[in-house]
Amino acid sequence: MEQILGDDWQVTPAGGATGEAYIAEYGNQKLFLKRNSSPFLAVLSAEGIVPKLLWTKRLGNGDVITAQQWLDGRELKSPDMKVENVAKLLAKIHRSQELLGMMNRLEKKRLTPVDLLNDIQKQMIKEKDYLEIINDAFAYLMETASEVEVDEKVVCHCDVNHNNWLLSDQGELYLIDWDGAKIADPALDLGMLLYSYIPYEEWDEWLEIYGEKLDDDLERRMHWYMLAQTISSFFWYKEKGQSKETAQFAENIKELTGII
Repeated sequence: MEQILGDDWQVTPAGGATGEAYIAEYGNQKLFLKRNSSPFLAVLSAEGIVPKLLWTKRLGNGDVITAQQWLDGRELKSPDMKVENVAKLLAKIHRSQELLGMMNRLEKKRLTPVDLLNDIQKQMIKEKDYLEIINDAFAYLMETASEVEVDEKVVCHCDVNHNNWLLSDQGELYLIDWDGAKIADPALDLGMLLYSYIPYEEWDEWLEIYGEKLDDDLERRMHWYMLAQTISSFFWYKEKGQSKETAQFAENIKELTGII
């Protein structure tokens, strides 16, 4: 990184799961750098969904380095997810034809319920030691997959955890970390956000701000995707040996299965 910016810049890892993000500082200047970030970062920047993209450089080995404006601010906390700006920004993302067009140009495959079922089945075969309730949950997902399939797909972030929302000191809200984005049913994002952060009695009000009406169809789809994502998370944490998180997702599966 120093070779790109010059020896005067101090570059330090920014943390994160991939280890590909860095903070670069020189005097009063500060940049957020990332190696091989999402190829549609420019569109996200132009739409005001992520902090401003300043430049992109390709290295001799084929890696691409992007530099974004550094913004002082903080990640959202769980209670912050109720604020109107979260619903409005997610609505903007889901309705962005520019984002969808870029994903289509990148020939990104549309994520379907069957894709998620195939992924879960692979996890079940690989990790044979799991709770019996997962068999019941998976059977339900199999039986109802055709009921939650929709034609209209949008660009979904696929990880709307509160840690991925950045609120700048100027009050600007951004959704960052787009490496896992897919073209999918918006219920995938909505289910994770509502089940995780919004009390059920407030779903109608939150969705009204988002621009959608809560009906049986949307509720069924959100529940289906939330259950599928929770099973996948259970296996992910189990493989990592993180027993506390594994136990929590096991409880979440029981609760979601109890809603069936």
